[in-house]
Amino acid sequence: MPRLNHLEIYKYLAKTNCRECGVQNCLALAAAVMRGEKSLADCPHVDRALVEKLGESTGPDRSEKEDWEKALEELQAEIRQTDLASLADRLGAVYDRDRLAVKCLGKDFFIDRNGNMTSECHNNRWVLVPLLNYTAHSAGLDPGRNWVPFRELNGGAVRAGLFAKRCEEPMRKLLDSHTDLFELIVDIFDGEPAGGSFDSDISVVLYPLPKVPLLISYWKKEADLDSSLSLFFDATVNENLDIGSTYILSAGLLTMFEKIALTHGRRA
Repeated sequence: MPRLNHLEIYKYLAKTNCRECGVQNCLALAAAVMRGEKSLADCPHVDRALVEKLGESTGPDRSEKEDWEKALEELQAEIRQTDLASLADRLGAVYDRDRLAVKCLGKDFFIDRNGNMTSECHNNRWVLVPLLNYTAHSAGLDPGRNWVPFRELNGGAVRAGLFAKRCEEPMRKLLDSHTDLFELIVDIFDGEPAGGSFDSDISVVLYPLPKVPLLISYWKKEADLDSSLSLFFDATVNENLDIGSTYILSAGLLTMFEKIALTHGRRA
């Protein structure tokens, strides 16, 4: 059976948004199942026979995992051959005690000489490959706030449909229900309100990496027009990070926003 996307998984759920699975709603569970962070069996309303029938078609593509592991091994090998101290200024990082301290969303992530990562917060797995890629290959160009959509980045056109489907559209739906998340995002991730960029209702700039800013622009629903959301990147990302890592960072942000929305919802 071919691997299912989150909308196809969503069709099998009860759509009650009961939260018994541990996430905020059925759509968020479907996305988590697709990424391999949750199982269809976590939904108490799904028939166990159906779970068994669908099997691995609801998890992440094994080849994606293998590609991730291969990329990680290659990047760690590069890091071991690199003088980390010489990279600090170029990356906007700090070198101290045989480690590079690189800011990711306002938090310090540390890279040692073997390419291992530790952090002052939760050690998010999705950060590792983009962070090592940035460390090993960034040209260190300073961003100039020349915002462009994902599809205009080098290699972005090929993945633009997938990016919209798996990053922008789920983030739009999440923020439709939790518009107040923007305030939390600015506070938790050292974001910057960006005014009405592109005539949007709300815009926020985040720094997933020191020289890789990301602009989230959101337009509220009006009359017969649905809401919309777009992610923009500084044009210098072409020289500071590859397209695969840019995609991973964006998908990782969505995961973090979903967790914050869940926590925030429980406190409300």
